[in-house]
Amino acid sequence: MDQDEITRRGFLARAAIGATALIVGEKLSAGDTAPGSPAPSPQGGDGETLKIALLQMTSAITHPEATPPWNMIKMDAASVKERQERNIQIAEASCREAAAQGADLALFPEMWNIGYAMFDEKQPGAREAWLGLAVDADGAYVRHFASLARELGIAIAVTYLQKWNPAPRNAVSVISRSGEVVLTYAKVHTCDFSDEAALTAGDDFPVCDLDTRVGPVKVGCMICFDFQFPESSRILMLNGAEVILVPVATGLPDMYTDQVKVRAFDNAVAVAVANYANLPFDGGSVAYDARGYGLVQPLSEGVECVQIARLNLRELREYRKQTIFGNAFRRPRKYKRMIADDVDPVFARDDFLGRPFDRRVR
Repeated sequence: MDQDEITRRGFLARAAIGATALIVGEKLSAGDTAPGSPAPSPQGGDGETLKIALLQMTSAITHPEATPPWNMIKMDAASVKERQERNIQIAEASCREAAAQGADLALFPEMWNIGYAMFDEKQPGAREAWLGLAVDADGAYVRHFASLARELGIAIAVTYLQKWNPAPRNAVSVISRSGEVVLTYAKVHTCDFSDEAALTAGDDFPVCDLDTRVGPVKVGCMICFDFQFPESSRILMLNGAEVILVPVATGLPDMYTDQVKVRAFDNAVAVAVANYANLPFDGGSVAYDARGYGLVQPLSEGVECVQIARLNLRELREYRKQTIFGNAFRRPRKYKRMIADDVDPVFARDDFLGRPFDRRVR
C-alpha cells in the first residue's frame, strides 16, 4: 500500500470519528446520553464532586403590593436602606443551609445587597439616591460574608451594587473558604435599556483559582444579561474557566435556560445560575455541566430553596480533554469582523436615559 493510500485512509478515518463526535455532541447538547456511553454521574464520589449551592432567595427589598410585578423593584432609597439588614439575614441563613447540605460554594442572585431595587425615574433625586446605595468591595457588607465563609468553610459568591467612579458597578465577589476575596467581576453587558444605563460597565472577564474541598477550580463569572452574549462565556473559556457562576435577576423562560445550556456546551464549561425566588423574577435557577446535562431541577412559582448542583470534576476534566468543542478547532484569525464597532442601523438603539447607545465607550 503506497503512502498516499495510507494518508487517504487515515484522513477518512479521522473524518468519520469527527462526524460521530459531532452527532454525539448534538445529542449531549440536548441533554441526551451518547450512544453506548453511561449515563452522566453528577453525584460522583464525594472526593471529586464540587457542590454548588444556588441560593434562590426571596428579597426583603420589594414592594409586595405593587402592580404590575416589575414595579415591585421600583422603591425609594430610604425604604431600601430600611430593609437591607433583613436581606443580609436572609442570605446568611441560606449560606448556613448550604453549608449544612455540604456545599462547597454558595451563589447569590444578582445585586443582592439592594435586592435589585431600581429607582423611579419620575421621582426627583431618585437616581442620585439609588446610586448612593452602593457599597465598597472591601466594606462591611462584603466583610460580613467573608467572615461567614471562614466560619462555614465554604466559598461564597456575593453580589452587590459596588461603589465606583464615575458611577457604581453591578458586581459579584468570589470569596474563598478562608475568607479571601479572590475575584471581583463587574457586569460588562449592563442592561442599558433599563436603569442600569446609569452604571459603569465592567471591562474584562477575569478567572481565579478557587481553593475548594475537592482541590483548586478555575472559576469565572457572568452577570445576567452577560449570558445572552456568546462572547462572554467564550472569553471566560479562553481565560481558563472550568466553572462559570451567573447571578441573575430575570425571568428564566425555556429560551433563556437553553441559552445557558448552549453556553456550557459550546465552551466545555459548567455553568451555574442563581435567581430570585419572588416576582418579577420567579426562580427557575439552573446549572449545567460541560456536556449540557442539567444538574438541578428548576423550581419556580415563588419557591425559595437552596439547590445543590453536584458537578463531577473528574468527568468535567476528562470531557474537556476529548471534546471537539471549546477551543479545540476554533479559527480566531477569521473572526476579525466580530470586534468592529460599527452597527447596522436596524440595531441602533437609545439607552434608558435617552442617549444613543455607544459601544465604543460602554
